[in-house]
Amino acid sequence: MPHHSARSFSPHFLTFLVPPVTYATLADLIARAGESEIRQIADRDRDGEIDADVISEALEHADNLVNGYVGTKYSLPFASVPDLVTTWAIDIARHRLHYQGPPEYVEEDYKRAIASLEKVARGQISLPVAGVETPASSSGTVMFSAPDEVFDARGLRGWKCL
Repeated sequence: MPHHSARSFSPHFLTFLVPPVTYATLADLIARAGESEIRQIADRDRDGEIDADVISEALEHADNLVNGYVGTKYSLPFASVPDLVTTWAIDIARHRLHYQGPPEYVEEDYKRAIASLEKVARGQISLPVAGVETPASSSGTVMFSAPDEVFDARGLRGWKCL
C-alpha cells in the first residue's frame, strides 16, 4: 500500500461535499498586503514573479479552513460571500504564504480570523447572509438500534477471563 505524506495528500474530498467557492483572490491578497509583499512570499522559484500554484494552495487552504468552521452553522456554498468571510480567508492565506514564519502583525490577524471563525461555529457570531437558513441544531438525543446480545452470562458460563 503506498504511503502518502501530509504534503501529497490534499483534502479534495471537500469538493464532493461542497462545490468549490473561492472566498479570496490574488487581487484581494494584493489589496491587503501590497504587491511587493505578496511577490516576496509567493515567489518560491525566485524568478521575480508570483507563483500561481503557491497562491492557489494558500487560497485553497483558507477556503477549506473557513468551510470547516462556517459549514457547522451555514449551508454552503454561500450565494454571495460575506465581506467578513473574505477578510478571514485573506488573513489565513497570507499567514500560510509566510512559510518561513509570519511577522507578528500577520500572526495576530490570523489568530483573530481563527477566533472569529470559532465564534461562528459556536453560534456567537452570525454572518450577514441573505436567504440562507442555518442548519437546525440537534436536541442532543442520540438514537440507535443494535442487534440482540450474542454473548450473555449464560453463553459465557464456564469461560474464565485471563
